Amino acid sequence: MLVNGQWQRKWDPVQAKDSEGRFIRQSSSFTSRLGASDIESGRYSLIVGYICPWATRTLIARSLLGLEEHIDIKVVNPVLTDFGWRFGGFPGATVSGYSGVEYVHQLYTQTQADYTGRATVPVLWDNKGQCIVNNESADILKIFNQDMRVLHQSSIDLRPAAIEDAIDRFNERIYDSLNNGVYRAGFASSQQAYEEAVDQVFAALDQLEELFTNQKYALANGLTECDIRLFVTLVRFDPAYFSLFKTNVRRIEDYPALSAYLERLLQIEAFSVNTRIDHIKSGYYSIKALNPLGIVPKGPDLPWFKYLKEGV
Repeated sequence: MLVNGQWQRKWDPVQAKDSEGRFIRQSSSFTSRLGASDIESGRYSLIVGYICPWATRTLIARSLLGLEEHIDIKVVNPVLTDFGWRFGGFPGATVSGYSGVEYVHQLYTQTQADYTGRATVPVLWDNKGQCIVNNESADILKIFNQDMRVLHQSSIDLRPAAIEDAIDRFNERIYDSLNNGVYRAGFASSQQAYEEAVDQVFAALDQLEELFTNQKYALANGLTECDIRLFVTLVRFDPAYFSLFKTNVRRIEDYPALSAYLERLLQIEAFSVNTRIDHIKSGYYSIKALNPLGIVPKGPDLPWFKYLKEGV
């Protein structure tokens, strides 16, 4: 991580923990929104990793809203290095395109010379100002959906004003129990913390199975950002979390309604083209703290792989 703008130690998946071994996630540092005068086609780049669920949220929104022609992407190598995310060197990864920039952390210190913290993706980068605008995926979803509406003018609204409260309640409900719950299980440093997290993960999945027995989307009104947030965790569950994070009580494949929901979303191109199983597996299984030898498993071979365009 960076301390006062200097890289001080090797990348560590455990950001922080409490006295009982519970994993604690770092908060995002750059949280600016865009005003009307900031909106320009081609001005911004999205720095992402296909391995990362938070980054994939923003990729899906970019595709759904038709922002590909306005915002280009830079893709990091999914295999984590001692210096964090690195550009290039893997199929589907790209060079940074910025002079002298090999690692994402260099964009952080270019933005704030004395930055202290982790250098995470996604990053919304301002090519004009040469700085990070935002590194919080929840904010970037709002920037794309709302702030940049003048650019894309999409008929899709991921946060309709009439149901914003319902969207926020759903997101809050699944975040700690499931989106971050799998990480709380995988990076727990005590048996108690692990079992607490795993129980919450499967309680959430059981509730969602019941929900999707009766409706097609997270909210009955139709596709919203709730579906994006839920999808990125479900799609990684069987290929990575089930074994590596020890969330192995049941697979998503064992839930008929959740499996049908996952396949339904994957039939939407924005979801399928931004899902790279090769990046997901290579990235997660490169975490030395959990998989010291770095061996990537051959399986599983899942029915929904047929919807993916590449990288299976």
